[in-house]
Amino acid sequence: MPEHACEHIPLADDPRLKLVDRALKRLQYQPDALIEVLHTAQEAFGYLSRDLLAHVAAQLKLPESQVFGVATFYHFFTLRPKGEHSCIVCTGTACYVKGAGEILDKLEQAVGIKAGQTTADGKLSLGTARCLGNCSLAPMLTVDDAVYGPETPDSAVAKLQGILEVPDEQR
Repeated sequence: MPEHACEHIPLADDPRLKLVDRALKRLQYQPDALIEVLHTAQEAFGYLSRDLLAHVAAQLKLPESQVFGVATFYHFFTLRPKGEHSCIVCTGTACYVKGAGEILDKLEQAVGIKAGQTTADGKLSLGTARCLGNCSLAPMLTVDDAVYGPETPDSAVAKLQGILEVPDEQR
């Protein structure tokens, strides 16, 4: 797992925890505020660590299993640190039939990780989305906030050249 500054600070001493605690207080520690509190926690920390989930569970007087279940059910929550940059490949029907699977395979090979993972240096997180809502660009992907399409496996890898050192033989 990549090393991030937040992993070196015990949770109780982390100043970002104050943001979470303020949200808990504002929402009066109501268990039905769980999703809003998790959003605040993820926004503050970048991801939801096991310790952070345990803290939220204790403050809301909920079982840790319930908090973990909510955090893993919704796709917008992540339990792992995200990379400095992100690449999301659309795997919706229009993109998939036009080659999204091949694009994803080529990207995974080029950067040495599978979808859902982050490179060891913390530079890039690679992911998929069921639909990015722009089928006219199929097959498409996003790199950070930029939308690209239609793409090929080689053009997709080229998009990451500026972020990572991808050897030419991988393109």
